[in-house]
Amino acid sequence: MNKIFIVEPAEEQKRLDVFIAEKLNITRAKAQEIIEKECVLVNNSIKSKSYKLKLNEKIEILNFILSKGSTIELKPQNIPTEIIYKDEYLLVVAKPPGMVVYPAAGHQDGTLMNALAYHVKKLASVGGPLRPGVVHRLDKDTSGLIVVSLDDKAYYKLVEIFKKREILKEYLTIVYGKLEGKGKITLSIGRSETNRKKMSTKSKKGKEAITEWEAIKNFNNYTLLKVRILTGRTHQIRVHFSSIGHPILGDKTYGKKVYIEIGKRKIPIPRQMLHAFRIKFKHPITDTICEFEAPLPEDMVKILNLLDQNYD
Repeated sequence: MNKIFIVEPAEEQKRLDVFIAEKLNITRAKAQEIIEKECVLVNNSIKSKSYKLKLNEKIEILNFILSKGSTIELKPQNIPTEIIYKDEYLLVVAKPPGMVVYPAAGHQDGTLMNALAYHVKKLASVGGPLRPGVVHRLDKDTSGLIVVSLDDKAYYKLVEIFKKREILKEYLTIVYGKLEGKGKITLSIGRSETNRKKMSTKSKKGKEAITEWEAIKNFNNYTLLKVRILTGRTHQIRVHFSSIGHPILGDKTYGKKVYIEIGKRKIPIPRQMLHAFRIKFKHPITDTICEFEAPLPEDMVKILNLLDQNYD
């Protein structure tokens, strides 16, 4: 099991490496080594050794460093990978549903980065040893496009592009209920006060989150939407649509049911029906406009066909 700690009032503003050293009763140097190997998560994110802790943050120490001193490594694996575009600076890949982006607790291998380490000989040297060149990610059960840097200069410029919101990210999703026309959700998002593993629009420390949507097609009790996010909060699309009473179909964390009813049949939905289908940005080195699309995966096409056949 991973070790999990919650930052107490007396520990607020303490350096992360000092906190880890005290909690595990190890030297500060050893704590820094653990942090640098990305075996410590702060609210599910990687932080530097000098990071100053905030009240009620969740500090998770991965189980791999607690058993016989073992660590996680990025092992190249020959996993089929759909690379949409590649040049000497970056690549765009279509992540299938069910695949984690990079190794962490509970999934040491079989990730997208394990696959890219095999298929691509040169990855950026920045971003962390387990996620070199990764500037953004998708949830395990969300499919679609991801940009990965192959060059350090491109990495830093892409980070800036994402930070300044100079990138277009569009998704296709199926939600419960009927939505028509267009809309925008601007509820802030932060860590849930009651369940630290979830995000919420009711958090006291929520950050700005903007989601725009457009209805593409209505079914009996479902709607296919095109969604654009202007910010990149954790679980943003899933949390926003759940908050307005239209959770994403198949979402086990923020949704209602994980099946659809076709006649008397209940057809299970294996994952949230969310797909990052389009991305557009200025190339970090050449300044040319890059625009890519990934077709809907087979499982979403199947569900849409079933809903269409049952539409009155």
